[in-house]
Amino acid sequence: MDKIIEKSPSESYSEISRLMLPPDANPMGNVFGGTILKMIDEIGGIVAVRHCRKNVVTASIEHMDFLYPVHIGNLVKLKARLNFVGRSSMEVGVEVYAEDLLKDEIHFTGRAIITLVAIDENGKPTDVPRLKLETEEDKKLFEEGYQRYLARKKRLNSNNGT
Repeated sequence: MDKIIEKSPSESYSEISRLMLPPDANPMGNVFGGTILKMIDEIGGIVAVRHCRKNVVTASIEHMDFLYPVHIGNLVKLKARLNFVGRSSMEVGVEVYAEDLLKDEIHFTGRAIITLVAIDENGKPTDVPRLKLETEEDKKLFEEGYQRYLARKKRLNSNNGT
């Protein structure tokens, strides 16, 4: 079987939805941020594995902005796509929406950027397919992701004393 060299973001794009229940929230009915972060980590992993078809681990959550509250009974929907791919790392952008099923209202509730790394059977970083940029949006997100990649490398190198 020939190795795939490039894959487009549309090939790994994913969406998941989940109804928020009482164990997901505090006594006032507000969904824990950690519940949403777990869902973001899950969908980030799905997108990354669909791209590289290898085991992946989360390296960082670049940022998470909570813009609108999520409550018990809301349907939370996450949409995720690859923004940037390095040698072994993949940056996934995730958008979070909350739907009030009784009121028929959907609110954009937040976004996150998560970086995952493909690993081999020994737990070492391994190469992933390049990202095929098909649209202007793909190119824009890739360039923004590349800039974040460079900033992460600089930050991590300065934290390691190098």
